Formats: sequence, C-alpha cells, structure tokens
Amino acid sequence: MKNAVRDPSSVSAITPFCAAQCLIAIVAFASNALLCRVALSGDSIDAATFSDIRLLAGGAALLVVGRLRPQSALPPCSDWVSAAALGVFVILFSFSYVSLAVSTGALVFSGTVQLALFIASILTGERFHRLALAGYLLAIIGLLWLIIPGVAVTGLAGLLTMVGAGVAWAVYTLRGRRVASALSATTGNFVRAAPIGVVLGLSLHDHVHASVTGIMLAVVSGSLTSAIGFVVWCSTIRKLTAMCAAAVQLLVPPVAALGGVLFLHENASTRLVLSSIAIIIGIALTVSVSKSPCRRTDNRRIAGTRWDRVRKLTCDRQR
Repeated sequence: MKNAVRDPSSVSAITPFCAAQCLIAIVAFASNALLCRVALSGDSIDAATFSDIRLLAGGAALLVVGRLRPQSALPPCSDWVSAAALGVFVILFSFSYVSLAVSTGALVFSGTVQLALFIASILTGERFHRLALAGYLLAIIGLLWLIIPGVAVTGLAGLLTMVGAGVAWAVYTLRGRRVASALSATTGNFVRAAPIGVVLGLSLHDHVHASVTGIMLAVVSGSLTSAIGFVVWCSTIRKLTAMCAAAVQLLVPPVAALGGVLFLHENASTRLVLSSIAIIIGIALTVSVSKSPCRRTDNRRIAGTRWDRVRKLTCDRQR
C-alpha cells in the first residue's frame, strides 16, 4: 500500500511540542553515534553485523508498536527509495567510523548533510531571511570550532564513505517531509532496508564477528534510539522548512560530545561549551525567522495545486 502523500510546503510555525520532538530526535541521533562508537571501537562487533542487527531490531520494534497502536498507523508504505537511502546510510555510517576519527566523521557527515539540504531548499524555492542566514552561519561556525581541532588526516575511502552516508541521510530527510504517517512510513522503511543493508554489508565486509555486548548495543541502537528517534524525526520534519531541518541537526555533534563527557568519561572543554552556545543561538535565530509565513516564493500556489492532484490520485488508488 502506498502511504498517503503530504504537501511539504504546508509547514507551520514552530510550537513547543515541535521543539520537544526535535530535542528527542537529536538526543536519539547523538545516542546512536555513541552506541556505534562504543561497539566498533571496542571491536565487540564488526560494522556490517552491527548495522544489520540495528536495522532488523528497528523494524521488529516498529512492527510491534504498530500492532499495539493500530489506530495510529497505516499499513507500512512501500517507499523503496527511502528504504534504500536508510539502508545505505546505516551501513556506510558504521563502516566510515572504522577508519575515521570521531571528529573527522562528524565534520564530513554534517557538512555533507548541510550542503545537500541547503541546495534542496534553494531548488524548492525557499526564501531566506538575512537573520536566518546569519543564524545558520553562526551555527555552522560553532560546529566547525567544536570539531576541527580533533580532525585527523585519514584515507580517502573513509571520507567518501561518510560523504555517501550524508547524502543518503539528506535524501531520507527530504522524502520524510512528504509522508502522512510517520510511524507507518518509518516501519516500512526499516523492514525494506534490512535486506538492502544485509546485501550491502556483505559486499563491503566478509569477516563477521560479534560478542554478546556488541549484539546488545546493536539491538538497543536499532530498537530504541533508531526506531523511536527516526519516527519522531519523521513526524517533526513535516513541520520544518528544509533549512530549519538542516540547522536543527547541527545540534547532534555537541550533544554527542556532551554524552561522551557524561557517559564515556571524555574530557570537557571550554570549546565544547562555547561552541554549543553558538550553535544553539544560531539555530534559535534560524528557526525564529523561519516561522514567518512568507518563507516561500510565490510558486506555492502552483505547488499546492500539483500536490492536490497527487493526493487525489493516491486516494483514488486506495479506493
């Protein structure tokens, strides 16, 4: 069954509930990074097995949630493009951290996602207020200040792998803005991404090993931080412009760094505190200005008509 299509131009003002959803998603993403770092750095599991278990656990958890709440979810939709993007993201993200330093990986991934979403926002006719652009640049500067001192020169393969992960996540984010049911869409994506991830993982790596600790970390990453985080994010990005969605994700590296300080006993620094403040202020400026109803060009009416036709066609097929 095809999932109902939603007009991505019908975004609304940022509400406290939407802000809370963003925070939950950001914490989930940062937790994923920490779990991946612990599992792979300790050699308790290989990257391919970790990714496959993560996808399988996430799909299983979402199917269970759908069974428990049938009134809140449509049958899983068949969006193979989003599923492929999810599978590619999970596999490449895990493999890249085998050879990349954490700071290098975060910089390459964040930069790729920001560039892809920024280009997408331009192509979709989104207008930028000067204050929003200033806030966006401030957040990026804060991110660079946090990450660049820890960047290490590494092989080209790891960098290209992380760039691929960033592009895949940007595609997944943009397509997620059009779904009508976040739970059904994410469930379908995880279920279909699992076989894609298995095939891709085996093609990139043939030395499989996993300890009980590694398996448990992968299950937690898939069933909790990935499943819940991705559903919440899919529900949130429908209310954000592409630029807002890009800016909000800049919070992931500092939150992950804070998690490393709290749970992995990493050293805190003045740079972490000041850069986090800069990122938060920049995101606040971007989001506050983006609440203006005139953030899109005058082709909204044309786009609205086109999406009305798509919705009508989708409803006719479902009947």
